[in-house]
Amino acid sequence: MIPDDPQEQHLLIAEYVLGLHDAKRQQEIAAWLDRDEVASHTARQWREYWLGAAQLLEPDPLPPRLWRRVARKAGLTRPWWQLAWQSPGLWRTVSASLLLAVALLLGPLREPAPEYTVILQAPGEAASPGWRITVSKSGDLQLTPLVDSHYAANHSVQFWTLQDPAAGPRSLGLVEPGRPALIPASQVGGVQGGQLFELTLEPPGGSPGARPTGPILYIGRAVAL
Repeated sequence: MIPDDPQEQHLLIAEYVLGLHDAKRQQEIAAWLDRDEVASHTARQWREYWLGAAQLLEPDPLPPRLWRRVARKAGLTRPWWQLAWQSPGLWRTVSASLLLAVALLLGPLREPAPEYTVILQAPGEAASPGWRITVSKSGDLQLTPLVDSHYAANHSVQFWTLQDPAAGPRSLGLVEPGRPALIPASQVGGVQGGQLFELTLEPPGGSPGARPTGPILYIGRAVAL
């Protein structure tokens, strides 16, 4: 069922673009986008937005030992760059073989700890990123501002995460608007796909309780890379 609330619709479309729903739910949302021009336009905005966000991430090249295994798997007895230089047609063939070999080889390898990224945006404002979160393989969290923000001196900005709805949100501390922050893995705890992160405006020193009390400034969900 498609929600009526525009903010929930924006979040639903963002999750659909990222493929976070099961197949049945994805099909339901796709059918809705086909008949709703406004929703379809929002989906296009989200696709452009996530592609732009992905470009902010640093590439992580494959190690040389893996490329050597790829070459052996592809049956290359000479350096692939020499073969490609001599024959454009062979270059295309080798490229396809390398891609296939990478896919075959990555399966048996032990999977590393997943990395996550989160783009925090103002509620209801599609394609308006405010902060970027990256979670390293070690579990450390880097919070990076993408916009310049200023708030009254009698307020503070507090960082929250929600992994288990039954347990409720958990504070990750106060952050300074416009300044990056590094939060160690011991404080972050485990991160999983779809996990919610948000920044709220709170009284000086933060929320007086264990829950957010002020308005949500930015919100987003974790996506595994």
